[in-house]
Amino acid sequence: MKNTMDYLTIALPKGKLFSLSADLLAKAGYTAEGLSDKSRKLVISNEEKKIRFIVSKTADVPTYVEYGAADIGVIGKDVLLESGKDVYELLDLGFGRCHLMMAVPKAEKREKLVDYDHTRVATKFPHIAEQFFNKHGMQMEYIKLNGSIELGPIVGLSESIVDIVETGTTLRENDLEEIAYILDATARLIVNRVSFKLKFDRISQLTEELRRILELEQQAKAEA
Repeated sequence: MKNTMDYLTIALPKGKLFSLSADLLAKAGYTAEGLSDKSRKLVISNEEKKIRFIVSKTADVPTYVEYGAADIGVIGKDVLLESGKDVYELLDLGFGRCHLMMAVPKAEKREKLVDYDHTRVATKFPHIAEQFFNKHGMQMEYIKLNGSIELGPIVGLSESIVDIVETGTTLRENDLEEIAYILDATARLIVNRVSFKLKFDRISQLTEELRRILELEQQAKAEA
């Protein structure tokens, strides 16, 4: 069994954020041979630099970090808020930009938001949705789905959806219309609270290197 104190363990999410996260970390010199979200290996190590990568399902990243199985992780702000995990958020990485919103079928659109009070909403984000509707004094029935949230209103499962949207194409293709903005979300660098104290130097160094790279990239875009 390796002494995990010798290693910096980084949890990366499978899917759209993986390559963006891995590319950014590689620019800072944090990589490992065979690092891929298609790899059958669940833990991929760089023995020379004492770095370990855990490649996991997106929703599991905050859990690995909170419980210290990973020191740090990359995760979307939407998933982080929904998880409610007790971790430090170190850095807004800026990529994976999307926003969380409420949408309804165009043909059944109601005049005001509160007109949807006491209706059913399909979502991957019941906790965020509940906080949003509570602020508006609305009581809703939350139906948790894990995929194709747009199906909810189409098949009569719900009157509305709360989901993330990037371009809005899927909404338009399914005759849904966004009626309420909830929050913006981008990828965040998160850290385990104990690791932040015990491995402070390594984690601070990584954070500052990533911050510098992001600032240089932002500057290059502004000058282009």
